[in-house]
Amino acid sequence: MDRKERTTNLYLWMLLPAGIGAMLWAGWGFRLENVNRGLIGLAFVTIFLSSYLRIQLPRTKIHLTISDALIFLSLLMYGGQVALIIAVLETSFASWNLRRQGVPMRLKTVVINILITAISVFVTWAAVFLTFGSTDTSTLAANNNTFIWTLAVMALAQFCVNSLCVSAFVAIKSESTLWRVWNEYCLNALAMYLCGAVVAGICAKAVQQINMLLFAAMMTFFAIVYITYRRYAIDVKETAAKAEDAERQRAEQAEAHVQELRHYVGELERSGEALRESREKFKHAAYHDALTGLPNRNFFVETLRKLITKSSNGSGSKFAVLFLDLNRFKTINDSLGHSFGDAVIKQVADRLYELIGAADQVGRFSGDEFAIILNDATNTDTVTQFAEKVAKHIAEPFLIQERYIFIGVSIGIAFDNSKYAEVEEILRDADIAMYYAKENQKNYVIFDQKMHMRAVKLLELETDLRYAIERDELELYYQPIVSLDNLTLAGFEALVRWNHPTRGLVPPDEFIALSEDTGLIVPMTVKLLNQACRTLAEWQKGPTRHERLTMSVNISGKHFSEGDLVAQIKTVLAETAIDPVDLKLEVTESAVMENAEQAILTLNQIRETGVRISIDDFGTGYSSLSYLHKFPIDVLKIDRSFVSTMEDGSENGEIVRTVIALAKTLNLNVVAEGIESIHQLHQLRILGCEFGQGYLFSRPLPAPEIRRLLDDNNRWQGIAPQASIPIFPSDGDYTHLPFAQ
Repeated sequence: MDRKERTTNLYLWMLLPAGIGAMLWAGWGFRLENVNRGLIGLAFVTIFLSSYLRIQLPRTKIHLTISDALIFLSLLMYGGQVALIIAVLETSFASWNLRRQGVPMRLKTVVINILITAISVFVTWAAVFLTFGSTDTSTLAANNNTFIWTLAVMALAQFCVNSLCVSAFVAIKSESTLWRVWNEYCLNALAMYLCGAVVAGICAKAVQQINMLLFAAMMTFFAIVYITYRRYAIDVKETAAKAEDAERQRAEQAEAHVQELRHYVGELERSGEALRESREKFKHAAYHDALTGLPNRNFFVETLRKLITKSSNGSGSKFAVLFLDLNRFKTINDSLGHSFGDAVIKQVADRLYELIGAADQVGRFSGDEFAIILNDATNTDTVTQFAEKVAKHIAEPFLIQERYIFIGVSIGIAFDNSKYAEVEEILRDADIAMYYAKENQKNYVIFDQKMHMRAVKLLELETDLRYAIERDELELYYQPIVSLDNLTLAGFEALVRWNHPTRGLVPPDEFIALSEDTGLIVPMTVKLLNQACRTLAEWQKGPTRHERLTMSVNISGKHFSEGDLVAQIKTVLAETAIDPVDLKLEVTESAVMENAEQAILTLNQIRETGVRISIDDFGTGYSSLSYLHKFPIDVLKIDRSFVSTMEDGSENGEIVRTVIALAKTLNLNVVAEGIESIHQLHQLRILGCEFGQGYLFSRPLPAPEIRRLLDDNNRWQGIAPQASIPIFPSDGDYTHLPFAQ
């Protein structure tokens, strides 16, 4: 028998005399004549039902039941002997019920619980008796102050005796101190004993005064308190359970991590050489490109940082940074696949590595971008010759999977100077120079400060453009489109202008390309399309209009990648209520050829709305004759570059004739742009061109000035005679025409 068991037995023998004595006292003083229906009902509820209405105090092993209040009630109404007998029977039944439910509870523990119950009830009765002299129903007749003090004494006596006895038993079992157990497990029970005494007092008063309203109020109050606290206790218990589960899982994970760490450390201790090798591999992976094996951006930046530090201290030599970007590499990925593109990148990397010297460095940044550091770059000619050499070697064909691939490169060059304090600055300038080379189709460009200023201005212009769209700074000008047959107004082309608040009127060639690159062209065009259609609707309602007017609006190739272009057009038509046939959307030849199949699909959907389609600047892009008959178009617009040189006797006149003939064959209308002289007008009328626009008729005008033009239907009648002119000579001989010389 161990020490704890011996102490438990000693504690049991200490309780036994007092507990048995209390029970004998209760049995000796019990009178059968006191038994009535109220007592039977109270005893039944206390003994058999109260144990089911139990609540476990949060974070304790103490279970509180309604039995506390019922025992207090029996003490007030029937005296100490009855209360003690009911309490002992309730404890016995509750212990038996817990054991029946599978709760591990030794018989010795049950006996100790019964003895503690008997002692605590006896002491409670004694405390009340010694303090107030009676515990029978006469107590209920006392004044309110005395009654309240009676309840307080009952609760405190019951709490003190019960909590001390239980704490002593738990301290023995857990081998802890009495104070620690009492403070941790039993102190919180004081509030419950006080509540039980109050409830018992209210019930006793209600029964004595036969005040059913008071009794119902008491029962309602107790039910609410009980349900609320039970829900609170359940929530706390569930939360504690979840927290314990989470803590247990964390502990298990921590233990697993510890085991893994121990295993890993053991492996490291057994293989020191392998660790050093893996470190080198990690370092190489962190600073080298996985595809080509060249140094990556991180390694390149670290090297540049050291060179800039040495240069600023005057201890290093001059160097140059070359930033390289492959031309049209995206086409290779899109057409042949990314694996094919990776093979090209590998061969480019090999060629660059073969070209650099031992003191130089080449690295791959990302995608198709490379960079080279040339040391001892004191001579500009040496660097440019190297750049030419790189461009020449990259331009040589690549043989990949029995296929020859040709690709070019654009190179930006930035020379080291004292102004560079950060690596990103020299890389930025080399990148800017590279984009200049790409824009101007040069092999290389050396950076100068003007390029940076232009880049900053472009950034400022982009910011201003975003605000311009929001603030309605964009304005439409309208250039008349004239029927060349009778020189009457047929419609307008809407041309956007930017009325900048500080720079004034900004021409489109300064911001259209920028809006394309940034994607702002899409919301900008939709907004301007709505404005143009509203304006057309107003003009067509004018009292002097007899003929229908059309409105031509340019759309970008970016719109074909937008899935809601057709929906946006339908919305504009519905809001402005114009006839769809009066709207023409102009798209450039190069834009539709970037993704011909997608363009055909989108254009067909637009045509279904009734809107007509024009191919703008026809002849200036790469050949689309094989696709032209597939496009759902209505109009071809001849670019001004061909019209303006018709009088020079060059081949452009023949191109104009061919385009017009092609349009007639395909049943398309033709509009000639850039008509500036009567001679050009005359030639176009001879060829049968149906419509034209240009400064000969009018410059692009703001909407208020167009209103005056609409009132003057005969303003162009005197420009050229109205003779009937055939489209082509019947014999097919064009040598007599002025531009065919």
